Formats: sequence, C-alpha cells, structure tokens
Amino acid sequence: MKPLEILAALPAFAKAEPDSIIGSPAFSMRCRLGDAVVSVRPADIAPASDDILPLSVTFGDEPHTLGIARSPRFPELDKIWDARADVPAPILLALVERECGPLLQMLENAVRKQLRLIGVMSGEGLEVPKAGSLALELFNSPTLQPPSPPILRFTLTRSDAVVSAFGVLRNIDLAHESIRSVNLPCECEYAAVAVAESDFAALEPGDAVLMPELGESSPTLVVDGRFAIDGNGVSPYPGDALAHVREAVTREISLGEVFDATEGNPPKVEGLKADARNPPLRLMFRGQTVATGWLDRVGGQLALIIG
Repeated sequence: MKPLEILAALPAFAKAEPDSIIGSPAFSMRCRLGDAVVSVRPADIAPASDDILPLSVTFGDEPHTLGIARSPRFPELDKIWDARADVPAPILLALVERECGPLLQMLENAVRKQLRLIGVMSGEGLEVPKAGSLALELFNSPTLQPPSPPILRFTLTRSDAVVSAFGVLRNIDLAHESIRSVNLPCECEYAAVAVAESDFAALEPGDAVLMPELGESSPTLVVDGRFAIDGNGVSPYPGDALAHVREAVTREISLGEVFDATEGNPPKVEGLKADARNPPLRLMFRGQTVATGWLDRVGGQLALIIG
C-alpha cells in the first residue's frame, strides 16, 4: 500500500469534510504555476482589505472575488501599487492580464472550471477577507517542510465548487508532523494457524495447542486491525478463518512509522524465542480473543499453553 491509500483507509480521514481538510495544518495543494511546481496552503495571517487588488472573476458561471496581494512576482503591478487607486481600471486590468496569467491558469486548473477575468473591483465597502473567503499562500516548495517564505498571497471567495475541489485527501501533506504523529493501536502477531472453530469452546487452562509455526517466521505488526506490516511493506490485513496468535498487550505506532514501512523501513520487532521469557499471548479468531496463554514446549515442540 502507498501512504495515501493508508490514510484513505482510516475512517477519521476518509470521512473528513472538505472544509476540515482545507483547515488542516497539513493542507498543501500541489499546483503548477507556469513551469514551477508550487504548493497552496491557508495563510497564517490574512492580508488586510487595503493590501489587495480585488478582481471580479467567474468559475464557469459562478461569480467570485479574487484578491491579489502585492508581490515582486508582478513587477509592473508592484511599481504602481501604492498609486493603484488612481490608475484607470482598464490599465490595471491590462497589467493583471499580462502578469497574473499563470496564477489565473493555476486556479482554473485547481478548481477544474473555466476561469474568466471580468474586471477590477472597486474597493469601496469591500472587506477582504470576509466570512466565506479563503486566505491562501503560495510556496515554491511542493511540501510544507522545511518551511519557506510564501511567494504570493491571495484571497478567494468560498463556494461549494472551490471547497470541493481544494478539500480532497490528496491535498494533505503526508510528511507534516500533524499527520505523522497520529498514533494507531498496533498488535504484534506471531503466527496464523488452522484450528477447528469447534475446538475453541473446549479449551481449558493448562491445555496445549501445538504451534510449530511460532518459531518459523518473523512477526507481523497488525495496525488498527486494518494493515499488516512485515518485511514486504504494508498491506491490507486479511480477513480469514485462521487462528491468530498475538502478543496480549496492545502497542501504539505512529502513522509516520507506518508510512516509513512502505519504503522498506518497518519498525524492529522481536520475535518469540523458545526457552526464553516471552510476553503473554492471546489466541484470536475472527477478530475476537478466544484464549490467552504463553509459549512453551511440549514434547520438544512449541505450543501455546492456555492460561
């Protein structure tokens, strides 16, 4: 499995609303600005209304206000910025069309609706950002870490089309610490063996279930009951009719460690050792614990001794 597939399999993220994804500290939408790959994320500090040039645009037939903050990326606009209120609207519009084309194209691609530049709006009575507006920043780095100064700030009125296009799970930066630090329950599984279901009811303390498999393979980490981590990476945990022997104590593992395991760096886990002190074990069937015990030898063979 790939990291994004793992994230999408977790209900807390799979059911996340677009608004909550955009509001996440890990939100980072990769876009292409001209020939450069950039990332868009919410601004830490929104530009004041008198620090932007408000433009009337449409996505399809839907009207929006795009507010562009002063930026060296727009050198001609930058030259007349302080006097922009005195510049005729047609001249301002011509400068925007000439210098801001890559930004407009980037937004059209991101929203997946045709963007049309209508004109420069009057600043009278305009409050930007306002309730229902997004304040956004553009970064040269496609990811959020290490942090870098924004190359551009802008505001965009919020709509269902914009929010649904931006607020998708692929726009979460999986390298961000707020994602990597999420902890999940994890259990160490030592073997999966065929045991008749009818035998479970007859198990009593002191019984021995012969399991030579316990010493044959490396442990598997079962994460959140959904994923299996082993030397081959991360895969969906299989539902089957086998009996599974796991460590009785549940651990925790971070999403970062799970992601790292997809790259061939699984957490180190000690296997069971015959004739050594081992952790308590439990026998599971169809996700339920049917017995607990410990590893021992019976007639020279490894066995789970029911406690």
